[in-house]
Amino acid sequence: MEQKFYDEIKNILITARNKVYQTANFAMVEAYWNIGKSIIEEQGGNEKAEYGTGLLKELSKQMTQDFGKGFTVANLKNMRQFYLTFYLWEKGCVIDISTAKKVLIFP
Repeated sequence: MEQKFYDEIKNILITARNKVYQTANFAMVEAYWNIGKSIIEEQGGNEKAEYGTGLLKELSKQMTQDFGKGFTVANLKNMRQFYLTFYLWEKGCVIDISTAKKVLIFP
């Protein structure tokens, strides 16, 4: 077998695997964004909700039972913040991470 032939086959497989990884990563990012959106909606659309702490604890417990690791309260808060950050970005706001303040960048 020639090395050139093997390298061609190897590249086909590597390319296919990379496509799978990219697709899976996109799907997970989309899922996390939608989870964050659902949390915000359940909290009545409030960026800061006192109700959120209990909700996130309960959701974390159930998600961990059903899906295993990765759904800690901290991770759910990150998903919530991920949604808020990009929702506000689409609305023309940008988050100043150093001060955690929203700044309107265009009307």
